[in-house]
Amino acid sequence: MLISRTLIDVALAADLPPDDVLFVDARFDLAQADKGDRDYAHSHLPGAVRADLDRDLADMATPSNGRGRHPLPSASDFSAWLSKAGWRPDLQVVVYDAAGGALAAARFWWLARLAGLDNVAVLDGGWPAWVAAGRPVDAVLPLREATSVHVVFDDAGTVHADELAEGVASGRLLLLDARAAPRYKGEVEPLDPVAGHVPGARNRPFGDNLDVGGLFRTKEEQCLGFRGIIGPHDPQDVVHMCGSGVTACHNLLAMEHAGLCGSRLYAPSWSGWISDPSRGVATGDH
Repeated sequence: MLISRTLIDVALAADLPPDDVLFVDARFDLAQADKGDRDYAHSHLPGAVRADLDRDLADMATPSNGRGRHPLPSASDFSAWLSKAGWRPDLQVVVYDAAGGALAAARFWWLARLAGLDNVAVLDGGWPAWVAAGRPVDAVLPLREATSVHVVFDDAGTVHADELAEGVASGRLLLLDARAAPRYKGEVEPLDPVAGHVPGARNRPFGDNLDVGGLFRTKEEQCLGFRGIIGPHDPQDVVHMCGSGVTACHNLLAMEHAGLCGSRLYAPSWSGWISDPSRGVATGDH
């Protein structure tokens, strides 16, 4: 069943037959790594399974070696998670977090897309919107029958540092940085040892994708906003980054929802870029 491949609103998600949907709870707090697990144990969408950013959506066990603070998990590890969760091709997957999709629902969505899963959508407004609408929650740990899943990641969805540097320098690629403006400009840097941005990158804070209520802006607004930044560039020539490759997926999702399809991710992002001191660093607006 394919209901949505980008975003789904609370009303539609709540009406999906339980046997036709797999809810995924991806709540995460950068300041308290175990908070998502604790919140899930306290209450979650009925039937939801847990996907933790550090444990399930990143490879935190292997030395980074320039892969950034949240290195991508292997396809085999993601396959194992899908198998344990009982994923089937006929299920509509709905993933949510408590940060408008930015931590880490959009990351899950993008990994699923990289693995060729098309029927995966982020819950618009996430946990806060579900609760505000008075929809049911519980603390029951679901018992799902495991399946056997084997996925392969599409390498064409990512860009490596050398290709990125050459592409941006030549104008062939357009790099969008999803961090807030003060971090992009190098005015503050709370997480990484070097402040600034990749030379030639443009700033598109992921927060611009959401309205004041924490919902995604309309397709038309998203398209207008991104077109104002990427200009005549083909979406397939757009590359996204952030601090560690997580919130950048929010911009990927927003562009996809707006019909601007085919952009890619520089997964190591800023934390991976600065691991090589020979790479350039820019500050300020440009």
